[in-house]
Amino acid sequence: QVQLVESGGGLVQPGGSLRLSCRSSGFTFSTYRMSWYRQAPQAPGKERELVARISSRGIINYADSVKGRSTISRDNGEKVVYLQMNSLKPEDTAVYYCNAYRSDFREYDYWGQGTQVTVSS
Repeated sequence: QVQLVESGGGLVQPGGSLRLSCRSSGFTFSTYRMSWYRQAPQAPGKERELVARISSRGIINYADSVKGRSTISRDNGEKVVYLQMNSLKPEDTAVYYCNAYRSDFREYDYWGQGTQVTVSS
């Protein structure tokens, strides 16, 4: 049974930091591209926005909106992907989702339940 469990969200003041974690089980973690997406509360009908992703080979991409303020990393031994977010802004407020994706002869696409991040004074 595939599970992605996010944690580390919460309420933080502007300029603060948070470290999100996504613990995984039920699939071969090291072979998957792991990503963080977010969905802002004022955009429930819009697609989730890609925040950052790290491939199975360690290739990393960031959204322009978080570049320079966020760091994604993965621990294949512990099957965890992290998102360190610094200098948080109110516009970073969203539900953050962990995603695991792999494509070979078929697609494998798994999502966590999300963790709320609220940036407010």
